Amino acid sequence: MDPVIVHIRRELEALADPEIQRSSKRFFKEDITCYGVKTPTVTSIARKYWKEIRMRDKQEIFALCEELYRSGYIEESFIVSNWAYALSGHYEREDLAVFRRWIETYITNWASCDGFCNHTLGDFMERYPEYIDELKRWTRSENRWMRRAAAVSLIVPAKHGKFLSESIGIADLLLTDGDDMVQKGYGWLLKEASRMHSDEIFSFVMKNRRVMPRTALRYAIELMPKDLKVEAMKRDW
Repeated sequence: MDPVIVHIRRELEALADPEIQRSSKRFFKEDITCYGVKTPTVTSIARKYWKEIRMRDKQEIFALCEELYRSGYIEESFIVSNWAYALSGHYEREDLAVFRRWIETYITNWASCDGFCNHTLGDFMERYPEYIDELKRWTRSENRWMRRAAAVSLIVPAKHGKFLSESIGIADLLLTDGDDMVQKGYGWLLKEASRMHSDEIFSFVMKNRRVMPRTALRYAIELMPKDLKVEAMKRDW
């Protein structure tokens, strides 16, 4: 095992707090494995050891990330998210296959999904927008986290007004998904898109509100003016 991984795990074990561990587990519907270390502390550890590995070959860093993922600890998945995004200036097209495999194989909760996809996948899609169709294919996956990833990977670009039609397209593909984690994911995407495209998102919601799960709808209209929220939530169907 690489010494960096050994040192990270020793540090996390030394900082483990049983109370934080218990409260963290209550925060998720899914069973999670965690040390019980606060996220800001984990981020500091990730940055500390990034300084030690940043000059290594990208594939070697990817291998370290996979070793962290294999442990199953949520804190170690957060370190992967930090390191993978730190490599953003070095992404290549073939990296998408690696990222897809990580999501399919290792991600088992919304925090690990969002932490990785919001930044790493979002940045990748901005650099290589021709791969947006890959996200659309993920909407048909049997894996709930792949389907959520299809939406939350566009959160940051959508917040800045990008990928409107693509965001609406993904939301449309996930529209009647029965999984609440997926509903919250695409509802969140629509909410962020509404920051700069309120009219278009409101139109989409009104067009689909008869079949759109209430969870997704509430997320989507969260930033809209009160009168539009009231109109969207009317039960006059």
